[in-house]
Amino acid sequence: MENPHYQRLGGAEGIRALVDRFYDLMDSRPELAELRAMHARSLRVSREKLFEFLSGWTGGPGLYEEKYGHPRLRMRHMPFAIDSDIRDQWMGCMRQALAETVTDGALRDELERALGKVADFMRNRPD
Repeated sequence: MENPHYQRLGGAEGIRALVDRFYDLMDSRPELAELRAMHARSLRVSREKLFEFLSGWTGGPGLYEEKYGHPRLRMRHMPFAIDSDIRDQWMGCMRQALAETVTDGALRDELERALGKVADFMRNRPD
């Protein structure tokens, strides 16, 4: 069964809006400085990779896998110390981006729960 999240988000345009808002928030909020410091000075590559990943993850074109293969998210994030604080910074930023870009409340809740599970799985350091 096809995952309808991609269409419900508005396809590529909706995912791009979510990703851009997420990184704009990360780049501008002082309380996210620790999370921001884990990224390159330019967020261009990070924006593109998250856009490509979310495209496939939400049921749209598998752009990330076409370029890089299986996401292997946890393995790819092992070089970064991700504890509950970093997870919470990421989720807080994503939660706000979802609130500002996704008008469908049920979809927003579904995505927040699903992304919360992914963010929790990314933890690789004790608190």
